[in-house]
Amino acid sequence: MYRQLHSSSVEQRIERGSFIIQLSLKHDQPTEKSMSKYDAIIIGTGQAGPSLAARFAAEGHKTAIIEKSHFGGTCVNTGCTPTKALVASARNAFMARRSSDFGVNIDGEITVDMKAVKARKDKIVNQSTTGVESWLKNTENLTVYEGHARFESNTSIRVGDEILEADKIFINVGGQAYVPEGFQNVPHLTNAEMMDVDFVPEHLVVVGGSYIGLEFGQMYRRFGSKVTIIEKGGLLLSREDEDVSAEIKKILEAEDIDIRFNSECISGEMEGDQLVVNVDCAQGDTRVTPSHVLLATGRTPNTYDLGLENTDVQTNDRGYIQVDDQLQTNVPGIWALGDCNGKGAFTHTAYNDFEIVAANLFDNDPRKVSDRILCYGLFIDPALGRIGMSEQEARKSGKKVLIGKREMRRIARAKEKGETYGFMKILVDEETEKILGATILGIEGDEIIHSLLDIMYADKPYTVISRAVHIHPTVSELIPTTLQDLKPLA
Repeated sequence: MYRQLHSSSVEQRIERGSFIIQLSLKHDQPTEKSMSKYDAIIIGTGQAGPSLAARFAAEGHKTAIIEKSHFGGTCVNTGCTPTKALVASARNAFMARRSSDFGVNIDGEITVDMKAVKARKDKIVNQSTTGVESWLKNTENLTVYEGHARFESNTSIRVGDEILEADKIFINVGGQAYVPEGFQNVPHLTNAEMMDVDFVPEHLVVVGGSYIGLEFGQMYRRFGSKVTIIEKGGLLLSREDEDVSAEIKKILEAEDIDIRFNSECISGEMEGDQLVVNVDCAQGDTRVTPSHVLLATGRTPNTYDLGLENTDVQTNDRGYIQVDDQLQTNVPGIWALGDCNGKGAFTHTAYNDFEIVAANLFDNDPRKVSDRILCYGLFIDPALGRIGMSEQEARKSGKKVLIGKREMRRIARAKEKGETYGFMKILVDEETEKILGATILGIEGDEIIHSLLDIMYADKPYTVISRAVHIHPTVSELIPTTLQDLKPLA
């Protein structure tokens, strides 16, 4: 069952050569209210919301779920699913240009049909979004509302002309790209608008040298754009160790990506029809004149227009909803899951939020956020897989730490596949023999890292994997070897 309640309309247009966004918002005036009572209401259909709604419905509870615009949330619409589809296309272009390295000759110029690239991406996205929508609308005991949700009290929510009430409300509204003040009045792209680009920008400036910016930067360089990455600090990926940052810089610069560090007062302006990005670096030109600019300067939660001022729910100064270790807010009966709670900015942590809430409510299993181990990936090529402590965090921990490190250029499989950038390093507590953290930057690092993560979750010593026999020839076979050569962290 579903109800479509149009509370706003959005129109958007993109033109080749100059990027134009036209937004037209029309808010319907509330009319006569109707009241519906539910056992549970879920706001948002990102990674946590649909599974939680389906679980409530399966338990026999009358449940409502509300979606403002796109079923599936950020991940399947403007995040993981579409960007990794684009990354795959970009890698194919890159490997085609490298074909002669492997003794394969391709006659003619390698070109990229961005309309076909986008169509492939859109098909994959559409399969996900329609799948989520169909699942929800065909679930017994579950009513789907399409419209903008706003709290009217701690127990009531308005959607269009209807008021929904429940003793249990779950907020899963996600986040969106942060737009710095210096770019709010000039044409710009964020990760969301990039999904509609069906051409190769002549010169793409990426503002922000972190995870989203680096993925798009490498991707569009491989599609054929000139790419400049502008970073305010002195390192890429400031939360990573310096050796990781340095190696990623080497990877990107090898593909002729220009990286500008220590940029201050970054802003945009228009000089006639020309977009200008003010960089004001210590070295190099202080202005860049790109065809397009992508803002990758962080994320902000979608809590600004949720009506939280009509509740007692507490947020921090950045708008994130404050929750405890089991994702409950300060208001009994209201939970916050996913990106909007500030407990994790990943699809996998959002889904784990669902698992935590469901386990506590239905399974008599007191799971909590602090049970999970930090893990994430950076999906440039080669990929970065990260778990647990970084080296700099281990140094500050006060523990006696051992480290094992192996360069990818020393691994036979990496050499055979012609992909030798990167390294793996593993940190171990000398006293407990437990793995503290690991970094794998290199071919399939995002997959290989899980063998170490599973040992950490099993709470077993590193010797379990150091004594294991791994298949040859693989990249993973060097994990036991690396762990057999641990040294004190200097």
